[in-house]
This record gives sequence, structure tokens and C-alpha cells, in this order.
Amino acid sequence: MSHSQYRTMPIIEFEHARYSYDGKRNALDGVTLSIEPGSFVCVLGGNGSGKSTLAKHVNALLAPDEGRVSVMGRDTSLPENVFFVRGNAGMVFQNPDDQIVASVIENDVAFGPENLGVPTEELRARVRAALAQVGLQGFEKKQTETLSGGQKQRVAVAGVLAMEPQVLVLDEASAMLDPRGRVGLLRVCRELNDAGLTIVLITHFMEEAALADRVIVLERGTVVLDGTPDDVLLQADRLTELALDIPFATRLSMKLRDLGVPVNMHASSKQLEQELLTLFAESSDPDSRFVAEESPVGAHSVRPSATESARTDTAPTAADAHTPLIAFENVSFTYEPITQERRRKSSVAPAGKQADWGRSPSEYWALKDLSFSVRQGEFFGIAGHTGSGKSTLIQLANGLLKPTEGTVRIDGRSLADKGAATEARRDVGVVFQYPEHQLFAATVFDDVAFGPRNLGCRSEEVEARVREAMEMVHLDVDELRDRNPFELSGGQQRRVAFAGVLAMRPHTLVLDEPVAGLDPRAKRRFLNLLVELHRDQGLTVAVVSHNMDDLAQLCDRILVLNEGRLFALGTPDDIFADEQKLKSVGLGVPMASHLAIRLAAEGIPLPLGAVPTDEELAQAIAAKLASPGTTGKAPVAPNEGGLLS
Repeated sequence: MSHSQYRTMPIIEFEHARYSYDGKRNALDGVTLSIEPGSFVCVLGGNGSGKSTLAKHVNALLAPDEGRVSVMGRDTSLPENVFFVRGNAGMVFQNPDDQIVASVIENDVAFGPENLGVPTEELRARVRAALAQVGLQGFEKKQTETLSGGQKQRVAVAGVLAMEPQVLVLDEASAMLDPRGRVGLLRVCRELNDAGLTIVLITHFMEEAALADRVIVLERGTVVLDGTPDDVLLQADRLTELALDIPFATRLSMKLRDLGVPVNMHASSKQLEQELLTLFAESSDPDSRFVAEESPVGAHSVRPSATESARTDTAPTAADAHTPLIAFENVSFTYEPITQERRRKSSVAPAGKQADWGRSPSEYWALKDLSFSVRQGEFFGIAGHTGSGKSTLIQLANGLLKPTEGTVRIDGRSLADKGAATEARRDVGVVFQYPEHQLFAATVFDDVAFGPRNLGCRSEEVEARVREAMEMVHLDVDELRDRNPFELSGGQQRRVAFAGVLAMRPHTLVLDEPVAGLDPRAKRRFLNLLVELHRDQGLTVAVVSHNMDDLAQLCDRILVLNEGRLFALGTPDDIFADEQKLKSVGLGVPMASHLAIRLAAEGIPLPLGAVPTDEELAQAIAAKLASPGTTGKAPVAPNEGGLLS
């Protein structure tokens, strides 16, 4: 069949496809859909809705138990078609560790096309081009084991791009990327789509879904919504029922309309911004000005959400404010052998695409000359671009790694002391990316009990600690104690792993992207659990996150890393006051802050702090539009400026 013939038929087709992993429950339950060549399709759904199962059928990693799936006209269930389908439908998994096969980056990227029989010279060119597309030129000889999670994800994307597939399937591929990395990945996807590549993007980020041509929503293995972004993402009540987020632009549109502002409903922040600028330009005419409806609360008296209350209600007391619980003193760390030449060498990020994506390949230090402290009882945020040293920092914080230079102290004791390091591993509980990967035991009880048993606790104490920890994460110990943890849902597995840390009764929790890959409902539950532990149990919490909205709502202070060095440290209002400064290191500001900044840049300043709530922003916009003398520049083009431009 010629390439031109593919353009006359769906490139992906599901016909009444059913699939079950256990023979009891269908992960796909009668899915029928077709995707045209050159489409950009986004697939949404809660955890367990069937998104990853659908993706694996497109790549012929799975074949339906009933029905039919075809890719480029080939039935994926026929063994003779599997090689063809996998060579033409490239897939990027949610966890890059599931996909990386080689110890050196260039070898890993070359693995796929080499197995397709690509000649050597073309293979080298493809590897170079693919690494350049994801901003990793210069990293060819780096060891994959030294990379951050986000860098590994970009290697996985490069490996698929080097195969030059006809279809690119991304299963939560942006979950571990910083804001700049997500923008870069979406830019690459859009460029490839414009060149004719079919994109199937699975995500929980609604702002990514708004950029697609078509949105498909799954629930319990069936298609429940299918249409344009506006068709799907404006259905706020339905999205809430499906455990999905409502896009920021949709939420704000609804709040503005409730206040009487005559805006259309929008799923795209850029489209809402454009309409607001038009309204402000028109509002200089007194005859066209509307009267804002009164709100039951003032613009600055909005009750905080459950997560917001962590920052507003539980800040450290004056007595605690000067008690450093964790202290880094001129800490430097490298994963590479030390030489005097490298010790002297300073790194400068190169110009061009690499600087747009993040860390320089010539950077030697994972962390360099880092000094800061975390106070007793604080909710502390850690942010930074992919590869900035965040995961290294948290492993230093409880003695899993030892600094190459400098000192880490817990409760005033240096972790260079073996006894202090042992106590730190007990008192500072670390929850890694994908904490469910910390599970290993045959039963839930044994997994949670592992830490207390290693502390030498007697059986009665182990029982008490397991019960206490599981209650803290809202799991029923009697119901789950004898269950295999690997048979639980993803959200339950994450809570079991978290309970295993809490059973050690740490005084501090350090979490590395703990909600990555969770659907919005599960994410909210987990973050609210952290708030409860911080507020009710008095735990000090330090959390690494790429989500600026979460950090703004949760944290008393935020540390920002850049290339392993301290870039900024302060309250959320301090950190998010300068969007351009954060954008220079691959980060951004909360979405409400971004829109307020964009309006101010167009001559429409609003009386807001650096981190307004959606409600505060809506009320300020409504009041400004209703007030005399409202001014503004002519509307800008929708794609000018902004992190997602």
C-alpha cells in the first residue's frame, strides 16, 4: 500500500475493541473510534479509565480480546503486522525508566532506528537531529543513569522521534517536565503535526488539551466525550464528574459571567485574554460599560481552599522561625569523578535551543555552593528546571547521598557523623517520584511494617504503627492488610508507599513530585492529605514540584534552583512577583498571576498581590471594567507572549 493511500483512510481505527488484564474487568470496553492522518488528538480520563491501555493498542503492545484495532490499515492482532505497527507508531511512556535501555544517551536514542535497519550514516544523523529537537545536543556521551527524571523523559522522546514514525503516542510524557520543557515538547509536537505526523497525546494538563484539534475522554474503558476542545472542555460539571480538572480559562470565564462580565466561555487562556483586552478597549465608551454584580465576599476576603490554608493558617510560629531543622552549608555535589581541572571549571549554558530547554551538557556539578535552611513546622517548596538538582537535594537531606563539599545538618548535627546520618534516615522520610515503585513486599501489611521492623520495634509496636500510618492516609488496614499491594489501584499503591514512610514516624517529610501522573481528583486528595499531616500532626514538609499553582497555594517559602545553584528563596509573593525572571530559568507563575501580568502589560493594572486566587482575579477584572476611566491598548494577537505561546 502506498503512502498516499494512507491519506484516504483512518490512520488509527478501533472497532468495538475490548481488553481485560484479569478476565474480570474490561480496561477497554467496546471502544469504537477513528483518527484521521495528520490529526492532533488529546486523550483525557481519570486514573484507571483506560488511557494507557488504549495507547498500548495503538503501538501493538496489546491486542484486543474482542473487536479490532488497525494502524495504517494493518490489523494489530496479526503477528505479521506487529513489527510494521511498532515501527510506524512510536510510543513514549509515562515513566522514562520503562523505556531507556542503554547506559549512554546516543546509544539509547539509536536503539529503535538501529533495530529498524537504518544505515549507519543516516542513523547518526537521526540521533543528532532527534536530540536537537528535545534540546539535548551535547549530551550524546552522558550516562543515562546520571540524568534527572525530566531529562530521561526527553531522551525517551528523542528515541521515538529518531524512528521517524507516522504516529506519535505520548502517554503522560510531560508529567515530569518543567514548564519550559512542557512548552518545548508541545512545540515539537505542533511542528511535527504541521509536517503531517499524527499525534495522540495523553495528559492531565488541561492547557495542553486546549491546544489539540480534538479531545477524547475515557471513563471505565469507554469513550464518554469526543469533540473539539471547546466541545469538551467547557462542560465543567461533566468534567468534575469524570475526576478531571476544569481548565483555568473555563473556571475564570464562569466566575466572570457570574459577576455579569459579558465574556464567552473559553477553554483557551489566550482566547480569554484576547476577549478581555477587547472588552477593556471598548469599556472606555461609557455607554458600553456594564455594572458589575455584587459578590457575597470582597475581592480580598475569599476563604482559602484546603490547600491554600496550609500557607495562610499554619505558618511557623515566631519561636520556630529561627530553628533550622535542615541546613545546607555551602553544599556541592557531583556524580562524576573529581579532577582539579573540572573542580575549577565553570559552566555557561550555550545559546540556542539547548538554553531554551535547560541544563548545559558541560555542567559538572549537580549542586554547587548551596546554602539554605528549612524551619521547624514549615511547608517548604522546591522548584527548578529539569536537571536543576532537585532530586539530588532531597537525597542529601536525609543522608542517602553525601555532599562532595560542604555540610548538611539535621537538628544541628552534621550528617558526616554516622550516627546522625542513621537518625536522619529515620527522622526525615523521603517519598520519591512514583512512590509506588518503593513497594516490594507480598502483602500491604508487610510493606508498611518494613521500616518499623528494621528499627527493632516489637510486634505490638509494629502493629500499632502500621495501623496508625494507614489511618493517616485513609486506608482500612483490616480490609487491605493481606492484599498484594501490586493488585491495588494506582492511587491506593501510592498511599501504601506513603504509609510505609509515615510508619517510621518521621518529623519531616521530603517529597519529590509526589502527585506526578495522578488524575486531578487523586492529586487533590493527596495534597489535602499533606496539608492534614502538616496542620494536624505538626510535620515539617518539603515538596518538590513543577506545578507553580500548587507551590503558590501550599508553601510558606519556596526555594528555586538553577543549574544546581540557589536562584531565589522567599515567600510565594516574593517568588512569583517577577514572571520574566522565572521564565529565564524555565519556570513560570500561577495561571491567575500570569493573566494579571499580561493585562498589566497592556495598560490594565489590577489591584492584586503576586498570587491572586481565581475569585480575586475575576472580581478585580469585573471592578476594573465597571469603573470609569478604564484604559487599555489595542488587543494583541492571541499567540504573543505568555508561557504557552
